[in-house]
Amino acid sequence: MIRKIVLSIAAIAIILVSGNSVSAQRRQVMLDKVVAVVGGSSILYSEVREYADALVAQQRQMGYTSERDPMHEALEALLEQKLLYNQALLDSVEINKSEVTTRIEAYLQTLIEEAGSIQELETRQHMPIFNYREMLRARYEEQAYAQAMQMDLVGKVTIVPGEVERFYRNIDKDSLPMIGEQYVYAQITKFPASMQEAKQRTKERLLDMRQRIVTGETKFSVLARMYSVDGSAMYGGEMQPAPSSMYVRPFAEALEKLKPGQVSEIVETEFGFHIIELIDKRGELYHCRHILLRPTFTHEELLQPARELDSIARLIRCDSISFSDAALRFSDDASTKMNGGIVSNHDILTRMGVYDGARQTATRFLKEDFGMDGGKALEDYNALMRLKVGEVSDSFQTMDYKGNYISKIVMLVEIIPPHIASLKDDYVRLEEMALMQKREKIFKEWLDKKIESMYIYIDPECRTWEFKNKKWIK
Repeated sequence: MIRKIVLSIAAIAIILVSGNSVSAQRRQVMLDKVVAVVGGSSILYSEVREYADALVAQQRQMGYTSERDPMHEALEALLEQKLLYNQALLDSVEINKSEVTTRIEAYLQTLIEEAGSIQELETRQHMPIFNYREMLRARYEEQAYAQAMQMDLVGKVTIVPGEVERFYRNIDKDSLPMIGEQYVYAQITKFPASMQEAKQRTKERLLDMRQRIVTGETKFSVLARMYSVDGSAMYGGEMQPAPSSMYVRPFAEALEKLKPGQVSEIVETEFGFHIIELIDKRGELYHCRHILLRPTFTHEELLQPARELDSIARLIRCDSISFSDAALRFSDDASTKMNGGIVSNHDILTRMGVYDGARQTATRFLKEDFGMDGGKALEDYNALMRLKVGEVSDSFQTMDYKGNYISKIVMLVEIIPPHIASLKDDYVRLEEMALMQKREKIFKEWLDKKIESMYIYIDPECRTWEFKNKKWIK
């Protein structure tokens, strides 16, 4: 795709909100301007300042400060993001826009709850919520395109054991990382006993919706907006055209059988139950809309597995049964019940698309690892922090990565104290470091070439800033 881009660099006067005082917020007019252009994307000074403030806040939260000026670091990060975004558009890289929409709506809901109302949020942001939503959409989509472009470049890079060993041998022993406190734990999970009944109720709801659609009583888009739990609901269930390979297999198989205008039968995937309408097909791209429903449960149905797990926990505590035997007999989690309930990162790696069968899995988790699975394991961490080694938690409710309600109990098996990484005990961590180093090398080589070939302008006042990659300054 070849695009002719006309660039205009100008200063823009905008109104920004200054910091809060005890009494109220006050406004201050300041001059904002374009400080850089990459391809067809400009970077405003206010963007750099906002990014820098976020970097500082994140670093403080993690307990360290960078030696680099945060403004310099922020500008370089934005230059890289804009370059990746522009290249993604040139290469026609695909992103899941419905997933972006879901993230935006979740973030907006959090902001609305913090503000107390939509009106208060609009007051804080000095714009109507639909304008703020569109601003977020542009930002989130740019980030998604940049991430997709980078993953397209390095996502398939793998590493073999010999490379890990060479990495360990060649690294300066004084530079070996300190591995923080790690946790080994086991779990027993239970779905509500009424899962089948809940699934049947969900199917019946979808069958009723499908009947109303095919008879012309109600439009598909109307029902999607009203009932679908997918992020595409706000667009009437409509998704961006994409090849069938972008969807999970049952969804793709159903989609491939449809003709434009047809509505599928009920399709079950790992995310719930769908009905799908094919809008049109152009080449390999399917343009469709769907309604997604997940099984729902009554309060009593959710409490039932929790009570059962509390009974199992009491039996374990009084040594009537071991945790491993209880996991084998009672747990609904097929990935852990056969190994005593011990939790590994195998599922997390697989779902993140980085597990290739050769990489080893880990059963030791750092504190930050509990947020890898979309935050789904944070409840596990909160329960573990109340336990001593060998103790079993009370039951608690959470959701798995598919969005299913589950109850679980966990046992803290072992705490590994902080230590210097060793090949014997920390192979997986060293493997991650070696793979990251390899990917960074490949990405830097690609980035250097793209910097040379893509149009990049940096304001003279910023050209003296400190950049890790010196090629930004041409």
